[in-house]
Amino acid sequence: MAEDDEQNGEEALRPRPFWSGTIAFGLVSLPVSLFPANRKRGVSLRMVDRQGMPLARRYCCEKDNELLEREDIVRGYEVDKQSWVVIKDEELEALAPEKSREIDLRRFVNLAEIDPIYFERGYFLVPEEGSTKAYRLLARAMEEERRAGIATFVMRGKEYLVAIIAERGILRAETLRFHDEIRTPEYVGLPELAEAAADSVRQMQKAMQAWFAKRFDRKELVDPQTERLEALVTRKFKAGKDVLHAPEEIAEELAAESNVIDLMQVLKERMQGKGAPAAPEGEPPASRRRRGGGQAHRTPEEPARELEKLSRAELYARAQERDIPGRSRMSKEELIEALRH
Repeated sequence: MAEDDEQNGEEALRPRPFWSGTIAFGLVSLPVSLFPANRKRGVSLRMVDRQGMPLARRYCCEKDNELLEREDIVRGYEVDKQSWVVIKDEELEALAPEKSREIDLRRFVNLAEIDPIYFERGYFLVPEEGSTKAYRLLARAMEEERRAGIATFVMRGKEYLVAIIAERGILRAETLRFHDEIRTPEYVGLPELAEAAADSVRQMQKAMQAWFAKRFDRKELVDPQTERLEALVTRKFKAGKDVLHAPEEIAEELAAESNVIDLMQVLKERMQGKGAPAAPEGEPPASRRRRGGGQAHRTPEEPARELEKLSRAELYARAQERDIPGRSRMSKEELIEALRH
């Protein structure tokens, strides 16, 4: 019984992929899950009043400072300073790409051809149970040939362009910025550069060699400002200085949940065939869907429009009822997305 409880606890702590689908090109079909490869590290300071009550942002009219309710607000595209074109929710939904669980790999290119300036956000692609062999084969072939796959996929109502890269036997997806999002040197006013003299170049190369390190130490990638701020918070909290406590009625809602997981350990276990992290609630793994292995139970999706009318506290209460992990750290928009699925 104790072993079952411990195992259930470990399963609850496993990170859940927020997207799962299939890499598809030609006759190849490889089910994978998507995990973020990075996270925001900075310290977030929340606005509270002097009694420790968290403050919420509200929209108000610039003319009379009247607070607006949700039903009084519409989305508008600014044509000029005095004119807006109203865009309705149903119009946005009609423009959204068709939902898909497929990463459409369109072509392979030389990895060196992709300028890192186009990389926006990284994700790990983790093989679903039973597809490890195909995953290893694709990763090794891409890595040895120094190739990157260019693909598209749909996530949360938006189509993304990604580069799939193999590194040390692991596939990674990097979302790409679109070409018109990149500024050129001419745009920022870079002056015309003169040709550097050969002697000066050699002197510079010699100076660089003195500072050369064979390996890049990732420990150098630290945020000293965040570390100083966290140290200050720790000192003040231990000393009981300037510490506010939330009112008892909302203390549970604001309680931080510890859900820190070593994602690389999960990836390692998956590659060794030790099981897979659970797919998002209500979404069976891609491999199980294709095999038709039973009809998975799903919680009915709640309409986004209804959820948007609720306050964050009301959304949190629903997330608490469903035991959604990480809910205390979610924004209102993230709570809506989690409740919908």
